[in-house]
Amino acid sequence: MSNYLAIATVTAILQRILQSAVQLDVSGARVTTLQPSSLGGGLTQTGVNLYLYQVSRNPALNNSEGSLMRKGTVSKRQTALDLNYLISVYGNEAELEPQRLLGSVIRVFSDRPNVIPEMIQETLADSSFAFLAQSNLADQFMQLRIMPNDLSLDDLSKVWTTFFQTPYALSMSYRVTTVMIDGEETNQQALPIRDRSFGGIVPFPSQPVIDQAVSETGWFDPLVAESTLVVRGKHLQSQSVAIRIGDAEAAPIDMNETQIKLPLLNLIHDLRPGVQHLQVLHRIASGTGTTSTVGSNTVPIVIRPVIKSCRWISSNQWDDLKSGEIEVESNLAIAPRQRVVLVLNEWTVENPAAYLFEATSRTETTPLIRIPIRSVKPGTYLVRLQVDGAESPLSIETDSQSPTTNWYNSPKITIG
Repeated sequence: MSNYLAIATVTAILQRILQSAVQLDVSGARVTTLQPSSLGGGLTQTGVNLYLYQVSRNPALNNSEGSLMRKGTVSKRQTALDLNYLISVYGNEAELEPQRLLGSVIRVFSDRPNVIPEMIQETLADSSFAFLAQSNLADQFMQLRIMPNDLSLDDLSKVWTTFFQTPYALSMSYRVTTVMIDGEETNQQALPIRDRSFGGIVPFPSQPVIDQAVSETGWFDPLVAESTLVVRGKHLQSQSVAIRIGDAEAAPIDMNETQIKLPLLNLIHDLRPGVQHLQVLHRIASGTGTTSTVGSNTVPIVIRPVIKSCRWISSNQWDDLKSGEIEVESNLAIAPRQRVVLVLNEWTVENPAAYLFEATSRTETTPLIRIPIRSVKPGTYLVRLQVDGAESPLSIETDSQSPTTNWYNSPKITIG
């Protein structure tokens, strides 16, 4: 994790990487870290001002209780923070210097969305930041990300009104997430509960419990639509049993007290790729004609999509590079809110190109996804699809007589 110097270290890193870029793009430009109100209305200097205007607690990680520590370190209380920066630009309006500087800032943060350890170490080695020498931000397990804040004009104006009588300058807001700051005291944890009973009464003595969920072919084999899911645990058998995966639900084909089997093809119409939540449900009929449902604990599983086909939709020339769309058909339908990324790797051993393209937003659940691509080198590419982080598998050439035996060989697409 990181000590009390983490916030200042992040500011220094951003200032350093911006300074190295903007001074090349606009001659004489400097990057400062002053409060906008101290810059004054008559500023003639060309430059970028980086100001930390808000520090907020990250609600998703503030209850991590040391779970993001490196192995072997002592668990301490932690505070997870998001840092919000106002980036304003100044210069000769007649030569559009502020707009050129803002474009330079956007390009830098687009090319470097992650603060990697090398950037931290280079900043701490800079003599200009000797006061940060004791910072240990590079030891933080979680990588820092730089992303723009989508502030409306109204929200941006509210930020500027906090600086009394300060004239507005062209600006954007960026957020750095997440900085984990350690406390000095080690964390504490109570002893585990020995007995879950309450007053000698157990509400559901035979509640199903899931210990693991894997593919029938092996622990490390991926789960795809053609897989048979094996659920192992305790108290799994009942008169009426269903397995719920995400929003899909089906009855198992085979079960006993410690194991359940279910072909995922039984859920094919409602199954979605990505990280899904799995639960075993027991439906128990009472003497009054009502039915109650007792659910197991919930465990995550990863359902990987499989590419059925892919094709090149259109092609436009752009400086000898190709731009257009690729249509990919998945074996599973993909919901509108799921994040889809296309991965292209050139099928060659000589300086292979690689690209990542994100699909545009969609309004319907469909297995057909169109992904716009831009400035791609002509050639043959291996194609993968990532849906919420779950990646489609590649096939391997198994012909021992082939010159490309043991190479990945499909799915492929030719862009040219």
